[in-house]
Amino acid sequence: MEKKDIAICFKALSDETRLNIVEMLKGGSMCACKILEQFNITQPTLSYHMKSLVASGLVSVIKVGVWNHYTINKEMLKELSENLFLNIL
Repeated sequence: MEKKDIAICFKALSDETRLNIVEMLKGGSMCACKILEQFNITQPTLSYHMKSLVASGLVSVIKVGVWNHYTINKEMLKELSENLFLNIL
């Protein structure tokens, strides 16, 4: 993992809402509608946050009907963690 990729991941995680979403996804796949219920934000705002998380590779998305279902990418989080410490040390 390149430093550029690490920076993209941390940029995605630099927002409190996105951190909360990642924490929610630790419990398993969630529909966007269920994620949206947990926040006082609009659907376009949720889409903005999810786009950032998906673009970073930290979250995967599958379209089911009209809704997107999101899953945390545990391998990416593991790789981020391992590479972060290797690049700092």
